[in-house]
Amino acid sequence: MKSLSSRQLLRLILVIQALAALGIGLAAVNILGASRWEGLLAGLGSVVLVRLLINANNFFMSARYASPTPQDFRIKPLAALRMFGEEFTASMLQSSWTMPRARPCTRVYADSASPPVLLLHGYGCNSGYWSHLTPRLDAARISHATVDLEPLTGDIDDYAPRVQQAVEQLLAATSRDKVVIVAHSMGGLVARAWMRACGSARVARVITLGTPHHGTCLAAFGIGINAAQMRRVMQDEPPECAWLRDLAQGEDAGARALVTSLYSHHDNIISPQTSSELPGARNLAFGGVGHVALGRNARVLDVVMREIAGGGDRERVY
Repeated sequence: MKSLSSRQLLRLILVIQALAALGIGLAAVNILGASRWEGLLAGLGSVVLVRLLINANNFFMSARYASPTPQDFRIKPLAALRMFGEEFTASMLQSSWTMPRARPCTRVYADSASPPVLLLHGYGCNSGYWSHLTPRLDAARISHATVDLEPLTGDIDDYAPRVQQAVEQLLAATSRDKVVIVAHSMGGLVARAWMRACGSARVARVITLGTPHHGTCLAAFGIGINAAQMRRVMQDEPPECAWLRDLAQGEDAGARALVTSLYSHHDNIISPQTSSELPGARNLAFGGVGHVALGRNARVLDVVMREIAGGGDRERVY
C-alpha cells in the first residue's frame, strides 16, 4: 500500500478538523441552544484552541531538554509572547494553507549571477514550506527548485538519490556547475547524507535552518525511520543516535566548511537548541524565533539571502 504524501496527509487532517468543528458547532446549537453564529464560533474556536495547545506543548517539551540560553539571547515576556504568536501563525498557515496546496517547482533565470538554489524541507513538511523564501529568490532573479522528500517517514539516506536527481536537473537547466542548498530541520541532515553519498564537488554552500545536527529529544515523539535517525537521549553517552554518529564520521573538514548552520536559542522542536551547532561549520545564532517560523522570519531570511550571495559574516548575533 502506497503511503500518504505530506500533501495528502495534511488535506486529510484538514478534513478531520473541519468535521470536528462541524460536530462541535452542531452540538452547541442542538444541545446548548446556541445560535448558528455561536455554534460556528464554537466549532472553529475549538479547533484553533487545540492547535494552540499543541504549539504550546511543543515549547513546554523543548524547555525540558533546553540548552542554557546565553545572556545576549534572553528575551522578555512580551518578546516571548510575540515569538509564540509568530510560531503559531507560521504553523497554522503552513499546515492549513501553504503545504496542502504546494507542488515542487523550478524557476530558472538565465541572466542570474548567483548559483542556483535547491530547497529541502524538513520532517512532515513539503515544498510549500518555502513560500516566504521563494518570492525573495524570484525578486533577486536567483534560479531555484523545490522538491518533496518522500516517503514521509522514510530513511534519510534514501532521500539522497532524489536530491542528486534534483541537483543534476537544476544544474543542467541553469548551465551552472555548483548549487547552493538551503535546508530546514531534517532537510539539513538530508543534505549532509547526500554529500556523504555523492560528494560535495557540486556544492557552493549548504545553509541549514534549525537542523538537529546532533539530534533532538523531541524526535522520540515522532514516527518513522527518519524520526528515529534524529533522536537524542540526554542521559546517554554520547546522546546522539548511531545514525547521527555515523553521518558525522563520514564527513571531512572540507564538507563541514561548506555548511552554514542558522539556529535559534528558542527553537521549540530542536532541543537542546545547541544541537544545531555543527563543529567545522559556520554557526549563526538567533534569538526569539521558533522552529517553523525560521522559514518566514524576516531576520532569518535576510541572513539566508546574504549567505546565498556569499556575503555573510563569520560570527554574528541576531
